[in-house]
Amino acid sequence: MQNLQIVTYNIHKGFSQFKRRMAVHDLRDRLRGIGADVVFLQEVQGLHEKHSARHQNWPVAPQYEFLADSIWNDFAYGKNAVYDGGHHGNAILSKYPITRWDNVDISMHDSESRGLLHCEMTVPGWPQNLHCINVHLGLLGHWRKKQITLIKNRIEQLVPADAPLIIAGDFNDWRRHASDELVHALQVSEVFEATSGRNARSYPAIFPMLHLDRIYVRGFSIELAHAHHGRSWSRVSDHIALSARLVRKS
Repeated sequence: MQNLQIVTYNIHKGFSQFKRRMAVHDLRDRLRGIGADVVFLQEVQGLHEKHSARHQNWPVAPQYEFLADSIWNDFAYGKNAVYDGGHHGNAILSKYPITRWDNVDISMHDSESRGLLHCEMTVPGWPQNLHCINVHLGLLGHWRKKQITLIKNRIEQLVPADAPLIIAGDFNDWRRHASDELVHALQVSEVFEATSGRNARSYPAIFPMLHLDRIYVRGFSIELAHAHHGRSWSRVSDHIALSARLVRKS
């Protein structure tokens, strides 16, 4: 098995733009339609007592379990923001066994909780584990710069140079400074830069203008990178989903 389909998506805690409607059921259908092997999610609601009381069809299970359901057998959830009656964070859903995972606090200020979720998974026929890192970076540039350094340090220390690697998530990097730093230090490629010469526009979903979401890879050829535009996607989050079809390099 050499092909791998992945997707990254900031799901806005299961609500549409401006939280006009609860959309987690539609979101699950959209994700299933992509057919991804590994899913990187940001702003995943682990618990929200008020929402569950207010919305009749609010899932009983945490959102990451509800979305994984019978499609993705393994999942990991990194709780980042905790508040009265709830919490949210990043999640990775996988069709392959997650053998190890860790959630690292990369918050730069008390006002903004951010995390780095690092999973290792076993893919049939691959000699090494696949390393997947899911991030949601800060809103201020000097915070993001420090967070990029933390990401680089972790990868350099814990990910073998010849192991397959994917870094995906919401980088909040509208000035596009993160790519240069990551590409130079880690020898990764951003899938949209590699296939079309520029990062994908992913926010706001109704009319994407900003290049906030990214997929960086190492140890793969990139067959396809796709931004999921359209009304069916703009109705389920304030971001759009980005997906890629990858081929493991031998």
